[in-house]
Amino acid sequence: MPYEIGKLSLEALLKPISAAEDALARLDERVARSEVGQGFAERADFFEAVSNMWVAGELVHLEDLVLHDAKMDVRAPSHELVIAHRIVRARRRAMRNNPGWAISRAGIIAFAGIAEQEDELPRKRQRRGEGRDLETDEHDALPPELAEFDEVLAETSWLVEAVPPGSTRTRQPDLIVGELVIRDPDWDESERISEWLELVRKVEALPATLAAAVLWDAWDQLEPLQRQHWLGQVLVSDFLRSREKVRSHLLAFSVGLREMPRERRRARDRTTRLIAFLDAMRAAAVAGMKDIDRLTLAKRQLERRVVGRRSNSSLPAAIELILSRPIVSAHMIAKAAKVTPRGALNLVGELGVREMTGRGRYRAWGIF
Repeated sequence: MPYEIGKLSLEALLKPISAAEDALARLDERVARSEVGQGFAERADFFEAVSNMWVAGELVHLEDLVLHDAKMDVRAPSHELVIAHRIVRARRRAMRNNPGWAISRAGIIAFAGIAEQEDELPRKRQRRGEGRDLETDEHDALPPELAEFDEVLAETSWLVEAVPPGSTRTRQPDLIVGELVIRDPDWDESERISEWLELVRKVEALPATLAAAVLWDAWDQLEPLQRQHWLGQVLVSDFLRSREKVRSHLLAFSVGLREMPRERRRARDRTTRLIAFLDAMRAAAVAGMKDIDRLTLAKRQLERRVVGRRSNSSLPAAIELILSRPIVSAHMIAKAAKVTPRGALNLVGELGVREMTGRGRYRAWGIF
């Protein structure tokens, strides 16, 4: 069922729109002018990913996500942790590209990993070593030994694909073992994406915050993608960036959405949902400004420790890392400052950063 914008209740939406517009403008100006703006933007990616998963009903520990991003996992990563890290990487990719790229068809297809027009691509033989992308040559005959193996595999492939031998039916994979996701063959992702992109063009005349709320509501109702519903928050944030409402960073939309009660986020009345989304933008902006104040104060306190140090001191590198991550471990500091883990512990002791884990065996520090 297509999503219709219809008539919006501007009387009820006017006040939330004004509050959201004002809060986002203030946050954007603070981030652009702040000396900790870059660190704030990098920290926001982690907070947004964790909050995004929380809104979806999944729990991901912030500590595990940061360590997984640094390739220093202390345990085997869970399925939810891998998805949260994909959100972090998607936000970084959106920031590396021009504003508006993520909400284009090419951007969504790239994020979703959907291969279009597969029939036009040349048929390729799967190889493991060099030349694995070479096109198949019909005259490339296999040696007798390999041909025998190939014949056996061809005869037994139906056991894996669940297609009887001799059948002309081509089977779409219903189960992706790596992601444990069951596909719906009737779910036309391409058509739903086209419907959502059509809405992007229709809301151009609306205020930026109201248009973003409508787009998120449409994404939530249309569900264009089967496996990556989390992508909607990234697209909404990039839409605000393309409208120059938030130019210096990607808004951590889910951080504010997490503060909204589920009854408002999932209300039957669309106006109630739109007001909740607008309030979520304002809450995300307020939380962002508080985080900037906290980081600015922490930066000034930490920089006092550097006064009088030699020019090649490792303390500035450690400070930069601490301000750009929610938590840091000794190995992360050692890698960033190019010192030993024992030297990293000495740097932490000199900086006096707060210890977050409360454990003696594995410790982490951060600014909260």
